[in-house]
Amino acid sequence: MKLVDRFVSRELLVNLFFAIFVLSLVLVIGNIFRKLLPLLVNHDVPVEYLISFIAYVLPFSLIFTIPWGLLTAILLVFGRLSADNELVALRANGVSVPRVCVMLGAIAVLCTIVCLWLNVQVAPAAQEKLRSSLFDLATRNPMALFGSDQVIDEFPGRKIYVGKKEGNKLQNITVFELNDNSLPVRVTFARTGILEADLRNKQILMHLYDARYQQRDEKDPLDLRKIHDGISMAEGTLPISLDELYEKEKKRPSRSALSIAQLLEQLKTGDRRERSASRTELNKRFSFPFSCLAFALVGVPLGVTAHRRETTIGFLLSLVIAISYFLFVIIADTLRNNPRVHPEYLVWFPNALFITLGIVLFVRLSKR
Repeated sequence: MKLVDRFVSRELLVNLFFAIFVLSLVLVIGNIFRKLLPLLVNHDVPVEYLISFIAYVLPFSLIFTIPWGLLTAILLVFGRLSADNELVALRANGVSVPRVCVMLGAIAVLCTIVCLWLNVQVAPAAQEKLRSSLFDLATRNPMALFGSDQVIDEFPGRKIYVGKKEGNKLQNITVFELNDNSLPVRVTFARTGILEADLRNKQILMHLYDARYQQRDEKDPLDLRKIHDGISMAEGTLPISLDELYEKEKKRPSRSALSIAQLLEQLKTGDRRERSASRTELNKRFSFPFSCLAFALVGVPLGVTAHRRETTIGFLLSLVIAISYFLFVIIADTLRNNPRVHPEYLVWFPNALFITLGIVLFVRLSKR
């Protein structure tokens, strides 16, 4: 039996690491295109910032790719064992299906522990680092926040459009100064400009040339008939505080970036909706790792029943099962601010459903 255990564990681990690599690569590249593509195309983003971005995104991606990769590995390995009649040969020699799955159980428990550690400690800290990385980039290289033919909205109270950027020289600049409702109350136009980083005072100085501004009515800024043209300036300086950028990022923390202690604190001090959201996040962090055990129970019967050795079939089947599981988590996360539906219980539902279904299918498979 040691030979069988070594064979099953080797096949599972090889396919598990391959699936995790492929799935993580897809998720990380997707995040890069979604969040960093404008910076990479139009801005002078340093390579180390891109590397740190990948390092911060990877732990959050592994939360999903480890259970999904384990499910894919199970479907592939047990599908091949079934297609090659190796399971039939083992059972003919008195080796039961539960005995064949002993190493799978150990690997599933290990994956559950790793996912629990990632969910509780590593991923929230990485999300917090990722959230503050924009300020780190602004501190080290403020010029990287500006690009050609793009609206820069990272700075609180302002939206800045730059038509063209070459080094620290800007052309066709429009600066919108916003009120509390994010409506423009003052618009400044400048033909050219120069960026200067004043890191000692934590600010960016935007020197504007051939500039003019328009003042809008503060009570009704959308009424274009009430626009007043201001004076024209041959030269002016617009200071942009980096501290304001940092404070803006601090005021809108993602719930996924909060630590367990911070979530527990919100349970004591927050309102009803906030407490419901915090409870849902806490339960999600502890329930999601058990998807490894749920997928292990479901994957073996489905892999044997599929009776296919093709890798494509295994990936497609794992995709259907994983989406079915993640759908409940997404629904619970969407309803997290609604305490009447108790979304904190809903995040445990897919575990209960898949584990129950897996046990039923596994028992039937063992009796065949």
